Amino acid sequence: MRSSTLFRRINRHPAVPSHSARQLPKPVRQDCVAPVDSLVEYGAYIEGKKVVAPGIVEAVELVREHNKTGSNAFVWVGLHEPEAPEVEWLAEVFGLHPLAVEDAVKAHQRPKVERYGDTLFLVLKTISYLDHDELTATSEIIATGEIMVFLGADFVVTVRHGEHCPLTEVREKLEDRPDLLERGPAGVVHAISDYVVDRYLQVADLMHLELEEVEAAVFADVSSRDINRIYQLKREMLEMKRAVTPLQAPMAALPQRRVIPSEMREYFRDVSDHLARVCEQVESSNELANSILQAALARSNTLANEDMRKISAWLAIISVPTMMAGIYGMNFDFMPELKQVWGYPAVLVTMITACTLLWRGFRRNGWL
Repeated sequence: MRSSTLFRRINRHPAVPSHSARQLPKPVRQDCVAPVDSLVEYGAYIEGKKVVAPGIVEAVELVREHNKTGSNAFVWVGLHEPEAPEVEWLAEVFGLHPLAVEDAVKAHQRPKVERYGDTLFLVLKTISYLDHDELTATSEIIATGEIMVFLGADFVVTVRHGEHCPLTEVREKLEDRPDLLERGPAGVVHAISDYVVDRYLQVADLMHLELEEVEAAVFADVSSRDINRIYQLKREMLEMKRAVTPLQAPMAALPQRRVIPSEMREYFRDVSDHLARVCEQVESSNELANSILQAALARSNTLANEDMRKISAWLAIISVPTMMAGIYGMNFDFMPELKQVWGYPAVLVTMITACTLLWRGFRRNGWL
């Protein structure tokens, strides 16, 4: 059964680590299911080295037995889009707060950092750049996902939603560097957050290149297709801004959390500095997208005005012979020079001369 006594003890003394968190896991409820299909990987890490355990519960028991002797040991469990009973099973094993468990299952959460007793709950939005041979009105440029992280004294549980930001690279990097694993669960959270923020920077750079390409195309020759592409990039920039900007304040406050060891706080401040740089770049790219859109609309209006002037100039030129032909086509008996041999050539010369003078005048004024 879920131990409510543990939560009352933690909430009553939030600054003091609870010894219950280091006890062996209690039997879980019958309606909970151990993760199978959603389980990506798990492992017990003792003194910077991975130790194979037959199951998650056995890994937790092994880690907490070593921690009793003063060893640096923790468990890392990774899930991908789990079902509610699977996360509830882990909640029973690690003593996770039900509100955080609900957020981890439902996903689509706002980036945040929350503390539940001795456990820290982080929500990180992930973004990935999707390359296309040809962009259409329905093309998706940026794919988003989420990584939920439960950080405890001797465990890290990661719940990932989305297909574009796997943590395999982070796990392999840490396992190749025992000195990084010796930092404990906070070191794992730092590696994950640093990896996510670095992906932010990569996508921000690629989006900036896209905007520069569109900017060059707009000032070369704007079309309705260019305007649609700008709208599309603008929409994707807003999606990226919603993923990155809300994380800035929680990440800046994360080093001040008591669950973060003092020796790890400078590393989290470094991640916060990188995130601030990404936020500034996203904001500047968003402003650039606004400027490009305004420039494209203004240039489109200018081109439309130029076309209208050309049409008006040609209509003025054509109106001269049309008017003269209309007058002489009325077939009255008494018209000037109607009976003269040179009358017809004279009218043609007058038409050509008037049209030529109008054409030169419009050409000189930039209408043609």
